[in-house]
Formats: sequence, C-alpha cells, structure tokens
Amino acid sequence: MRHALILAGGTGTRLWPMSRARLPKQLIPFIDGKSLLEIGYERLEGLFPTERRYVCATERQRAITLASLPGLTSERFFGEPTGRDTLNAMGLSAALIARQDPEAVIAVFTADHIIGPVDEFRRVVERGLRLVERSPETLVTFGITPTGPLPCYGYLELGEAIDDGAFAVRQFREKPDAQTAGDYFAAGPGRYLWNSGIFVWRAATLLDCLRRYEPETHAGLSSIAASWAGRGKPRLWSASIDAQEDQRRLRRHGARGAGLRGASGSAADDP
Repeated sequence: MRHALILAGGTGTRLWPMSRARLPKQLIPFIDGKSLLEIGYERLEGLFPTERRYVCATERQRAITLASLPGLTSERFFGEPTGRDTLNAMGLSAALIARQDPEAVIAVFTADHIIGPVDEFRRVVERGLRLVERSPETLVTFGITPTGPLPCYGYLELGEAIDDGAFAVRQFREKPDAQTAGDYFAAGPGRYLWNSGIFVWRAATLLDCLRRYEPETHAGLSSIAASWAGRGKPRLWSASIDAQEDQRRLRRHGARGAGLRGASGSAADDP
C-alpha cells in the first residue's frame, strides 16, 4: 500500500527569532492562520488516506503536532527522543511502517515547503508512486526547475531518460559556490534540477540499501523499531549511530535512482 511520511523535526534556525526550538517554523501559523505542516498535510489529500499519513519529529513536538493535525493519531507520530538527522528519520520511519505493511511504498515529504500549483504536485507524485510500483528497486527523487543560479540549493545532475518522464540521477550535487551554480543554471533543466528533498521508494528497498551500505545504522534502527513500544527506546536511540549525511549515503545504493521534474516550490526560509 501507499504511505506518506512528513519529516517535521527541523528547528528552523534560519528564521530565528520567530522560529524557536519549541515552536519551529513548520508549526508557526503564519499563512492564513495555518502552519506549513498543516498545509503540507492537507496537500496530501487525494493521494494518501488519513490513516496512512505519518509525521516524524522530535518527541517534545508531539503534543503541538497532534493538536494542529486532528487527523493524525499518536501511533502515526514517530517521536525521536533527540534529532539524528534525515537518514535516520527516514530509515526508522521505513522500519516502523514496514512492520505494519512489508510491501509499503513510502513517499517522503518535508514540512517546510511551499508548493504550487497543488494539482501539478499531486500529478507528479502520482507518477513517482507508479514508477516505484512498476520498478520496486527504484529510488525516486523529485527535481525543481531552477529559476536562477542559486547556490543555496542542492542540485540533481540528470542522466538518460528512463521511464514516464523520469531520468536517471547521475549524481547529487551539494550546495555549490556561485560560479558553479551559474554553470549548472546555464546547462539548463535537462541537465540540472534543484533537489527538492522529496522521495518515493519501497520501505524494503530503502532498508536493504541501509543494510548493505550502512550496516551499523541499519542494525541500530532495526533494534529501535523492534522495541519502539517499549521502555528501551530512549536507551537504544541514544546509542544509535549519529548520522550526518543523507543523500550522499544514498548515492552508493545498488538500486536504480530516478528523478522527476515537478511543481515549483521553495522552503519557507530560502531566499
């Protein structure tokens, strides 16, 4: 089945002092009385039923997150005792969802995006879901057509066309300097896209990549997932590997990577 995961554990330090640790930017209701998390959750209507939408954030944000998303239950809020960065959040969530649904296909979103038009967003995500369902070993990411040579975004370097408007991802490029960003922009959107940080994959495929290429992380997250409902969670979590990389680690996976060009969007604190 299809599942949606929203990563909402960021602290929004670039919007300080408006954004604080206890009320980070994704929870501030500054767009028509709604927060970015609320808007992102509603954006999934028509793609994922409420009972298959999840949020991963820090445990101390549990109460305010559940209060702001009436359709979200406590069981579908994955509360991290402390932040361990994106890869661990995605891996743990995949392990927990796979315990309920071993064949799960998971779309991963962030909580601080402003995306439009929404109909186009839903159409492109649907294409990504279908691509993974047809090719279960594929990891899909979504690219945004650059509107300028901005060095504040990571980039996707595209390879050959492979399926339904998707392209092989030759490489993830970290946030470049101004000169390199200009080169990427000059090469055009057929060669480079902004990296959106939105993904689709089978839970089993992501977990297999972790097992093969980050075995310590896989072992730690598997132990945490197995004891998630018990008292050992905080102890196991504090002993797990402190990952500092996400896309860079996924570059080494044995599955096929695919990029789709999607709707326009930006993070709330980007220029």
